[in-house]
This record gives sequence, C-alpha cells and structure tokens, in this order.
Amino acid sequence: MTILSVCEPAVRPTSASPRYAVWQEAVRDAVRDVGELCRLLRLPDELAEAAQRAGAANPKFSLFAPRGFVARMRPGDANDPLLRQVLPLAEELVDALGFVADPVGDVDATRQPGLLHKYEGRLLLVTTGVCAVHCRYCFRRHFPYAVGPRSLADWRPALDEIAGDKSIHEVILSGGDPLMLVDHLLAQLVEQLAAIPHLRRLRVHTRLPIVIPQRVTDELIELLQGTPLTPIVVVHANHVNELDAPVLAALAKLSNAGIPLLNQAVLLRGVNDDTAAQAALCEKLIDHRVLPYYLHQLDRVAGAAHFEVPVETGRRIITELRERLPGYAVPRYVAEVSAATSKTGLA
Repeated sequence: MTILSVCEPAVRPTSASPRYAVWQEAVRDAVRDVGELCRLLRLPDELAEAAQRAGAANPKFSLFAPRGFVARMRPGDANDPLLRQVLPLAEELVDALGFVADPVGDVDATRQPGLLHKYEGRLLLVTTGVCAVHCRYCFRRHFPYAVGPRSLADWRPALDEIAGDKSIHEVILSGGDPLMLVDHLLAQLVEQLAAIPHLRRLRVHTRLPIVIPQRVTDELIELLQGTPLTPIVVVHANHVNELDAPVLAALAKLSNAGIPLLNQAVLLRGVNDDTAAQAALCEKLIDHRVLPYYLHQLDRVAGAAHFEVPVETGRRIITELRERLPGYAVPRYVAEVSAATSKTGLA
C-alpha cells in the first residue's frame, strides 16, 4: 500500500462549483495559492499578504482548499466561516502559552509506527499524513507523519499488535484522512484488519465527504458494506454552510447503504461559537440522517490559539441547544486530555 501524494494542479474547470470525473482530480485542482484564493473571493490585498507570510512559516501546512469547498464561501467576506477554517493568518505565528506541538499526547500513545492506543477496547491507525483540506486548527498539524507506515508491509507490526491483544474490538482509521487512500489500497488494509478474529467494528474518521463529496464512490460503499466488521463513518463539518447539495447527496449515499453516520465538530471562534450556528448545523445533520456526535473544545495546538473559545461559552451554547433541540440532536461537548482514559465531558 502506498500513500497518495498531492499532485500538481490540473486545469481548472470554468464553473463556480467545479465538476470532476474522479475525486482525485478535485485533489489535484485544489487551491494552494493564497493570492489566488483572495482573488477568487474578491478579498483585499493586505489579507493576502498576511496570509502568505503565515503560510510560508510552515510550508508543509500551507493553504490547501478544494475548489468545491471554496465555492461555498461568500465572496467579499473576510469573516466567512468556511474561509476562516482554511486561510492562514498572522495569528498563527504568535507563541501562546499552553499551546504545544502535541496537545493530545499522540506521541506518548504510539505503540507501533502508525498505531495509537489511548482508550480501552479501541485503537487508532494514522493511515496517512495527507488531507484533502488544511484546517488551520488541526491538532495534528505538527504530527511526525514521515515516520509512519508507507506500505502494507510497514503495517505488519501494528497489525500484529492488534492481533495479539484480544481486548481490542474496534479500530479507528484516521490520519491525515484515511479516505485519501484509493479504494483498492484502503481495501487491502481493511481486509487485513477483518482477518483478526476479535475485531468487531471499523470506524472511519474523515473530512472527505464534506470537502470532496465525489470521494464517496460505489467502490467505497462496496468496501464498507463488504467487510465483516461493522462500519461507522464519522465525518467532520463545523458549519451548516459546508453542507451543500453534493455533500448531502454523498452523505445520503452512505446512509442509504446502511452505514451509521456521526459528525464531530470543533468549537471555533469566529466560525461556530454561537447557539444559532450550532443549532443550524445540528438540525441540518439530523435532517439528513447524521447524528451530531461530539463538539470538541479546541485542542491547544501551537498556531491555533486564535480559534479558542472559552469553555464557559461552550457550556452556555450546549445549555441553549438542549432548550431548543431534541436530546438526540445535541452533541456531547468534550475535550481530549493527554493521558486521560476517555474524552472529558465539559457539559
């Protein structure tokens, strides 16, 4: 198994919301240049200059945004909630007390290359370091992906560790984004996991159905339906504007195949830090058969301090959501604490 690399940009379609023959074209065609993004959205030059400086400070985590995602942003609005998630800002260069490279203890939880074991009964495989979008608040923006497995043979120590621990019943595929692996390579890894008798569930944490909905292929559905493991797909949308018609169609395709769908969001300043924004997202998700799962307090990763929302604000939002929505539509407000044995409930 090899890791899908991000290729050189393809020729861009002329439509505002581009169409692609295969999802990989959307990856190749993603916006990588801050100046181009600002031109597309008619944003001021001074914003582009500041964003260029912030992006240049971390070349491995520079701007990367699919054009279909960009097409959902409001032109001329520097505070658009989708734009804020992907545009590098000068605030990323500020050293903030308590914000570190590994805020959730991933390094200490690593048992084999690519294998993280934090919680009883389940573990996580960092399948790839590649994503389909660079979210500026990403808690793994400094993760040492280069030392992870790059072929199926490289995964053998991790697979052997899983096979040797009968307490493990669930494997979480994460990254990066596991759906950046092409279907037949992903299938090889899933097949190896399914051969371990004590495994029961396969959880896939992915942003691809949200940012590049074309990734939900018939082959992917076949893979998830065909494994003897119970598949669960956890998507990641932070704002209702991310859920346009192609995204909802992709989610429906998964749901119609009988695959449980959950959403996890991050509470982000200037993006979704008010009750109205959270309620709109939760209701839209429920209306389309996606259960709001977690609302995460921001992981305190270096470079993301400007996104932090006070916990008191998050608690107030959850209280108001409980007054407004049915209980099944209210996510659990949690934080991930390094070395803790579970997520820490905040409300």
